[in-house]
Parts: sequence; C-alpha cells; structure tokens
Amino acid sequence: MPELDAGMVRLLVFLGIFLLMSLAEVAWPRRKLSVSRKGRWPVNWAIVLLDTAIVRLLFPLGGVGLAVWAGQVDTGLLNQLELSPALEGGAAFLLLDLAVWFQHWAAHKVPLLWRVHQVHHADGDMDVTTALRFHPVEILLSFFWKGAVIIALGASPEAVLVFEIALNGTAMFNHANARLPGCLDSALRFLVVTPDMHRVHHSAARNETDSNYGFCLSVWDRLFRTYVRMPALGHQRMTIGLSPEKSRGARRLGWSLLLPFRDNGRNP
Repeated sequence: MPELDAGMVRLLVFLGIFLLMSLAEVAWPRRKLSVSRKGRWPVNWAIVLLDTAIVRLLFPLGGVGLAVWAGQVDTGLLNQLELSPALEGGAAFLLLDLAVWFQHWAAHKVPLLWRVHQVHHADGDMDVTTALRFHPVEILLSFFWKGAVIIALGASPEAVLVFEIALNGTAMFNHANARLPGCLDSALRFLVVTPDMHRVHHSAARNETDSNYGFCLSVWDRLFRTYVRMPALGHQRMTIGLSPEKSRGARRLGWSLLLPFRDNGRNP
C-alpha cells in the first residue's frame, strides 16, 4: 500500500472524526469549559502542525512505510508465522495497542518522559484538540517506539494503517467534551475507552492521573489494575489539568514548548 495513499486515508478519516466530535461537543457538552475554544485552540493546533511537519521531515516513510519495508526484508515475528490475514491483523492490532498503553504508562512513571508528557496534561480543559496536544519531543519518541514495535512484530501495512486510524479516531473520541448516555458509556467502555473513562486520567488528583492509560482498548487498564471508574469529585466538580499556573501557561505556544526544559513537574 503506497504511503501516499495511506496518508490520504488517514487525513480524510481524521478530518471526518474531528468534525464529528467538534459538533458533538457543541450539541451535547459534558462540562462547561473554563476557557473558550478561541483561547485554547490556536496553541493546540499550532503544536499539531509543528508535530506533523517535524515527523514528515524526519520520518517520511511513516508507520505504514516501515511495515512495507519489514515485509520486503521478511523480518519480524508475524512474518515468520503462517497465520491467516485476519488472525495476523488481529494479533498486530492488540500488540500495537498494548505497546501504546505501555508507552503511556511509562510516560507517567519515568521522570524524563514525564517532563515532556506533562505538556499534554497542562491543558486546563479537555476537548477534542487535547487529543492532539503533544510536545514534539514526545511525538518523536513515540514514533521511534511504535516504529520499533512495528518492525519487531512484522505487522502488515494494512494492519498498521487500520491501527493508526483507530488510535487517532478513538483518541479524539475519548478526549471529546461530549456527553454520552450512561447506558451507552457503560456498554462501550467494556471494549473501548470512552470520554468519561479517559477524563479521569486528566484529573488534577495524582491517584486519578495515574490511571486509565488506554487510548483505544479499555482491557489493558482492567488487566493491569489501573482502571478507575469515576473521579472522586464527579465529572462536573473535578479539576482538569496540573495546576492553575500551568493551565494559564498552556495557552501560550512558547511556554508549552519550553515547559519540559524548565520544569520537571511532580515526580511521577
């Protein structure tokens, strides 16, 4: 699968899901935002555009391109096994999602990784753009990690494309400031991470921040006992972010980009 085609598919799906989640936030908001979109979105989008430019400049192949290369040189675990395409794709999806869960857990537990990851948590509100707000250093580290896992697994280009689309889509979904009916939320979170489930992770309370690490599948938090069902203060009264000072600073691009180099946050 040509990388250009894969990139176009990802872009179209990304734009569609972003628009859908943005409309859902307007129609069925879960919480009243403390700062308007106008006050937060410019910086969050600037970070997204910077991340995209850096990755495309330094790693033009992308994840799908690495999967193509791994198949051509016949490297990786799955390339050595005789599995059906469906079984191979399912195994690749599960293992890639587990790798992302572990990376997110490590970002909270390893002090150097937390320095850059706190830029994501500094946002004082949580909406669809928070899903895209990651420091460029973290994006680069993430690409190296996922790239290494893709090559080690020998995941097919199709499986990588499906996983990346699902990961991006579910991240925007579970960061959205959108209200789901309680019964729908309860049903969905048996399989995927819902907005109410992930919002707990963005709590200012330390024990809640260190929970619900999943971006796509919810099974890993249940399996590793990091699942918290509800914030102690409830979704309306809970505080999102790290501190009032950092929430204010997060609305400035220069402050956000320099944060990891001047502040190590709390000790994870």
